[in-house]
Amino acid sequence: MIDAAQIDHLAQLARLQLTPQERADMGADLTRVLGYFEQLADVDTGGAEEMQRPVSLVNVLRDDVPGETFAPAVVAALAPETQDGFIRVPRTVETD
Repeated sequence: MIDAAQIDHLAQLARLQLTPQERADMGADLTRVLGYFEQLADVDTGGAEEMQRPVSLVNVLRDDVPGETFAPAVVAALAPETQDGFIRVPRTVETD
């Protein structure tokens, strides 16, 4: 059973402003969800094989073969701005 303090804590973590009716509804919903987990805990899974996914996935990768490369002078000529032999790009992360 979920108590009011736990609902208040969850609402604060989720940044939710809940009405008293919404708090009661959330408590009932969470209690019902936890009840389902209790039912699952009672299921005998002794003969079931562990798995990460319900279907097996295989990555199809090609061999990593080096291809044609551009000379540094060509790349520098294509760059809109360079500094000390490096290509300058716009800042993507702001720092405070």
